[in-house]
Amino acid sequence: MHEKLEDLRARRDAAHHAGSERAVERQHSKGKMLARERIEYFLDDGSFHELDMLARHRAHDAGLGERPYTDGVITGWGTVEGRKVFVFSQDFTVFGGALGEVFAEKIHKLMDLALKTGAPVVGLNDGAGARIQEGVVSLASYGGIFRRNVQSSGVIPQISVILGPCAGGAVYSPAMTDFIFMVRESSHMFITGPDVVKTVTGEEVTLEELGGAMSHATKSGVATFVADDEQACLDDVRYLLSFLPANNLEHPPIDEPTDDPDRLCPELLDVLPDSPNLPYDMHQVVEAVVDDGEFFEYFPHWATSIICGFARVDGQPVGVVGNQPMVLAGVLDIESAEKASRFVRTCDAFNIPILTFVDVPGFLPGVDQEYGGIIRHGAKLLYAYCEASVPRISIITRKAYGGAYVVMDSKSIGSDLSFAWPSAELAVMGPQGAVEIVYRRELQQAADPGVRRAELVEEYTEKYANPYAAAERGFVDDVIDPAETRRKVVAGLRVLRSKREELPQRKHGNVPL
Repeated sequence: MHEKLEDLRARRDAAHHAGSERAVERQHSKGKMLARERIEYFLDDGSFHELDMLARHRAHDAGLGERPYTDGVITGWGTVEGRKVFVFSQDFTVFGGALGEVFAEKIHKLMDLALKTGAPVVGLNDGAGARIQEGVVSLASYGGIFRRNVQSSGVIPQISVILGPCAGGAVYSPAMTDFIFMVRESSHMFITGPDVVKTVTGEEVTLEELGGAMSHATKSGVATFVADDEQACLDDVRYLLSFLPANNLEHPPIDEPTDDPDRLCPELLDVLPDSPNLPYDMHQVVEAVVDDGEFFEYFPHWATSIICGFARVDGQPVGVVGNQPMVLAGVLDIESAEKASRFVRTCDAFNIPILTFVDVPGFLPGVDQEYGGIIRHGAKLLYAYCEASVPRISIITRKAYGGAYVVMDSKSIGSDLSFAWPSAELAVMGPQGAVEIVYRRELQQAADPGVRRAELVEEYTEKYANPYAAAERGFVDDVIDPAETRRKVVAGLRVLRSKREELPQRKHGNVPL
């Protein structure tokens, strides 16, 4: 038995040092951690239980030479703040982290176990794509991961962390997960690299410009969160997990409140500028209302005319959506509708209540928007809100015009509680545009059109640009003092904790993709 134990220890030691010294040095020289170092940093100390440490590839005739243990990916489970999490970490020091049959089988096994036990999967990606030497087997192995991504979608949280290259077909597994984290300067995602792009299209582009973290955070809308280094990135993943339940049958973890639930927000009385045409920062409103002003923003660099993110109110996780008047006056456009609809559906899938702050003048006009499908993309956000069965509270702070108001979780599409500040303006359109349409003939015949236009705008504003007509009809539940916003939200979330909805029997809805 002692000899057998020695043999086991030797094999385990070989598995812990599967990559060559040269490969390890190159990884460290780039400021990157090794696959095991990442797991040790990410999980609670001493909590990792490894699976398939001694797995090795079976492609004897593929010219791969060595058969290192782990086959280039480390899989297992551990805890984050005491809560179970499954994790796989691709090892760039073994075959460049390229995926082969055994590599994929390890991930398949991990994903199956996570789904059966109802716990999140976190994938630490740092690999060169499919293992060319294994041919079509490696491609089929990717298919097994993709299928499991879809089976797990909306059932357990799936988080992708890109810590190196992720190219070709390999990008599609992260693309189907709930959140993607990237690191500046060291993470790269693309279908085809700069060399192929130049050959096919003649365009010259750098690796960072094409697939870097900030390109995907600002232009493509692929990178949900971006960090400056790997440690900060993994810290952010831990923080995100604190807002999420283990699976769709559980509620998100409620913390002991650290902020007085009865606290007033007098600072909100001075947030809005005197003129309704001047901007203000919706972050100030959100941070005043949520616990301790802590707001973990989702896609903070993309589609910035709307803000989304996670916070706590009375210790309970909430998903926050708000129009941002600082950017394009807070209009809804193609990208902001996509961003918010994805976020609303994610919150709904994982039982996270949704708090919406409304200040929307409409949809962005323009030929590019119409040709780009603003009708179809705006319908995604409308669909997401209509479909959401979690507690929903909306606060109308200022402009709520036209179809965009309806889309932003209005009472008519199912908001459970809708409140308006006295500054709220609920109308089909803004006063200037309305007067031009309704009183066009009168203005044409007026002795002084400018004076008459000003009078009509003032009349329209007084009659329609207020929340009271909507309150009379029950389209808002109450007009509230802005300073009482937090109290109203706390009370609303408490009463809605027992909310139940019977959903229709169907395979799935046909969201306007």
